[in-house]
Amino acid sequence: METNKHTPTNIVRAYSRYLKLQRGYSKNTLDAYERDLLKLLNYLEQEDKHVLDVELSDLQQFAASLHDIGIHPRSQCRILSGVRSFFRFLQLDGYREDDPTELLESPVLGEHLPEVLSAQEVDLLENSIDLSKWEGQRNKAIIEVLFSCGLRVSELVQLKLSNLYLDEQYVRVFGKGSKERLIPISSKAIKELDYWFMDRNLMTIKPGEEDYVFLNRRGSHLTRTMILIMIKQQAKEAGIQKTISPHTLRHSFATSLLEGGADLRAIQAMLGHESIGTTEIYTHIDMSTLRQQILEHHPRNMKKR
Repeated sequence: METNKHTPTNIVRAYSRYLKLQRGYSKNTLDAYERDLLKLLNYLEQEDKHVLDVELSDLQQFAASLHDIGIHPRSQCRILSGVRSFFRFLQLDGYREDDPTELLESPVLGEHLPEVLSAQEVDLLENSIDLSKWEGQRNKAIIEVLFSCGLRVSELVQLKLSNLYLDEQYVRVFGKGSKERLIPISSKAIKELDYWFMDRNLMTIKPGEEDYVFLNRRGSHLTRTMILIMIKQQAKEAGIQKTISPHTLRHSFATSLLEGGADLRAIQAMLGHESIGTTEIYTHIDMSTLRQQILEHHPRNMKKR
């Protein structure tokens, strides 16, 4: 007979507590995990199947249903990754003796290289900003900090004055799972911040928001969506044809470091990647750049004039 602990609702609550307290996930990450898990739970409810009775064949049918309703393969992989995490928790916490996801396969993805900007394109982006507008210098500082430090946009909006050590030229950041890391900051980024602080010091700031570096007109800290909209609009005004986002500047930071000769482990530490495998995507970007250089400049590949 099912105990109260084993109702799907209570199991999901226990899983959410596990992700928050033991894994240290942020609210945004928790929301993403719960949204993806809800897809599985809704499917199981339609199939009249309890989560503790699920077998591999059920999960394979669920994976097939994701494909059938047109979910992109990359999103399928993310959802199935969350499903694996959920069933590992069930086994770890004694809800189940087995893990039915051990042989569950994800869609095979083609290699996807993220869009990147060169330093010249970042300059073009910054130079297109109208500094006569109130938010002009703030936006220029945002772009430069993203490119110079490789921050996630969630890290940027949470950046505090108390975590800036500009005399020593580094910033303290709290990334995924509230993991702390120290990142060097360039003199150019510091200069743009100093100009922004001149404007910021003239603002009326809402109580409780005084420590945030980047603020909106109302004196509150920015949201991720605000920065996404700003960067897309700025790219349009700069005439940049690439599809970019705040994350593009993070990719550009890592690629520039690798092309400049930085060690992959150092890039991993600055990006806050838990696994070196995540950082290795940048070796593919670097190799594609190298290939293009060889095709264009090697004497055996140059067309006869």
